[in-house]
Amino acid sequence: MQYSNSLQTEMLQTERGYSIAYQHYTPKQSSQNQPGIIFLHGHGSDMFGGKAEAIMNWAVGRDIEFTRFDLFGHGVTGGDIMTATVGQWLKDACDILDKVTSRKQIIIGSSLGGWIMLALSKYRHEKINSMVGIAAAPDFTKHLIWERLDKSEQEAFRKNGLHSAPNPYGDTDTLYPYQLICEAENHLVLEHDIRFDGAVILHHGLCDAEVPWQTAIQIAEKLSSNQVTIHFDKTATHRYSEYEQLNSLISSIRGLVTDYNS
Repeated sequence: MQYSNSLQTEMLQTERGYSIAYQHYTPKQSSQNQPGIIFLHGHGSDMFGGKAEAIMNWAVGRDIEFTRFDLFGHGVTGGDIMTATVGQWLKDACDILDKVTSRKQIIIGSSLGGWIMLALSKYRHEKINSMVGIAAAPDFTKHLIWERLDKSEQEAFRKNGLHSAPNPYGDTDTLYPYQLICEAENHLVLEHDIRFDGAVILHHGLCDAEVPWQTAIQIAEKLSSNQVTIHFDKTATHRYSEYEQLNSLISSIRGLVTDYNS
């Protein structure tokens, strides 16, 4: 059964002058002996992507608390993405955790959402039960954008304030503002150990042309937890949205829910 139309999109006012669009499912059986699930989408995506839909349908169908939302500059939340920062997106996620969710969460982070997920382990550790990364892209502004430019390209980026990169999902390039690169330095997570001792499952495709699969290994090495599992899919791309891949994600989430209840 599809539950997309049964969840109403609501708006959460922030202290930053805008409202975050979100959808939240409250279980009919209010047992606290079950975690919630929150989905964090990727850069340029939104809360209605295929992975979010699949996970939402699975969770609601089993009466599990589920939350998804659009980061500033994305989807229904709107706003100018060219002015957005990683710190701002992190605050968006903290606001949703603080004011919308009601229990410990299994955090699902896709691409940029995977970066926010890992950063949340520092700022909202007490609200996190476990994590599932989907082609998680921590520190991508540094390692996948800035460090891939030569000296002359970096200087042009500083001078112009913009850098354009090919968009594999559209005809127009993706633009990145220089201020995003600079501000993100305050939120890099792979520069130091990531203090989180709960279960973490990292899904990554070996055919991911945007975020190298080696990133999953780097994340695992930085996590303090001894409960880290990496699931590589030989044929998966960065989208990680084929039927078999979605089933694999659901299987991971099901296991975390079961472990929570045991």
